[in-house]
Amino acid sequence: MNKARKVYESMMENDFCSQWLGIRPMVIEEGHCVLEFTVRKEMLNGFGTLHGGIAYAAADSALAFASNSYGRISPLINGNMVYSKSAKIGDVLTATAKVISLGNKKADIDVVISCKGHDEPFYFFRGTVYRTSKEHEITKFK
Repeated sequence: MNKARKVYESMMENDFCSQWLGIRPMVIEEGHCVLEFTVRKEMLNGFGTLHGGIAYAAADSALAFASNSYGRISPLINGNMVYSKSAKIGDVLTATAKVISLGNKKADIDVVISCKGHDEPFYFFRGTVYRTSKEHEITKFK
């Protein structure tokens, strides 16, 4: 099992929000993460579309797994979301996160959330993480 997968599994043990989202890992690699989840009724807003906070949470989860995949604890310090289209109940969404710049103290990550059966992405997220010097426990002795 690679380091990125070990970090993902370690983080998921206590990531109750990502568990609640019902995310399914499709790709977990260093600097890259693809998650999939299905929009459920309890994720909808008053207009019957995916609540913006849920879309943000899914993007944040994908970002977290991509940015932490190198083994260093890297919390989000800034994030911006663009809501281009609205997902509905039953839609299967895919959140693809890629590290676009990696430095010693920070990294920038882009996340695109697309919907199966649609050509254009629904949501765009860009986030910056602070790369602490603290390593994930799972990677310390490897």
